[in-house]
Amino acid sequence: MEFDATFFALALPAAFISGVAKGGFGGGAAFVATAILAIFLPPATALGIMLPLLMIADVATLRPFWGKWHWPSAKALILGGIPGVVLGALLYKATNPDVLRVLIGVISVGFVVFQVARSRGWLRVAQSGFNSRRGLIAGCVSGFTSFVSHAGGPPAAIFLLAQGMGKTTYQATTVITFWAINAMKAVPYAFLGVFSWDTARADLYMIPPLLIGVAVGVYAHRAMPERYFFLVTYILLLGAGGKLIFDGLT
Repeated sequence: MEFDATFFALALPAAFISGVAKGGFGGGAAFVATAILAIFLPPATALGIMLPLLMIADVATLRPFWGKWHWPSAKALILGGIPGVVLGALLYKATNPDVLRVLIGVISVGFVVFQVARSRGWLRVAQSGFNSRRGLIAGCVSGFTSFVSHAGGPPAAIFLLAQGMGKTTYQATTVITFWAINAMKAVPYAFLGVFSWDTARADLYMIPPLLIGVAVGVYAHRAMPERYFFLVTYILLLGAGGKLIFDGLT
């Protein structure tokens, strides 16, 4: 891997944006950096770079949201995430980089469609209260999509939003859930050879903007509207997702 001008121009801002989203400002779009990195790096390398960063962001966001989660929901999502991670590992082992590019691209574009449809009222999540079985199913899907693209947010969001949670309870529940799911992913990633000295060096460069982004996200979660951040993030996800789908198919 070359740490050239292209890497720093794309990776450092991407790490900052992911940190802001991890801090609770951006509707679960922290995986945007994975999509951006996968444009100019092998998908496995992009995944290997981002997992330690996401785990660091998870730890950084645990304290401000500590104890504010809905534990029954988090437990159901975490338990469901175990088979999802296993399925993701099996697919990763059996497939090739182009399939991963298409998967990351489709999930990126699908995430934007999901968020826009929800914000415009085209997609309504029926209020149904807590249901452990639905939580396990949502956790399984989240574990799978998180393993292959670090994008486990939408399945978990549908499950949590159906309960009518407040913004802070929702964010805190996703923080503890994906802290656990990301920790699960580390072992199979290591056995599958996703981590390397190059991914570790990239992480060292990207940790500072990531942590700055987390601090900004935690503050903005409490004090600022998300409109403009959403706009920038969605444009990035659509562009990166479209490019990855094109590259993977051609």
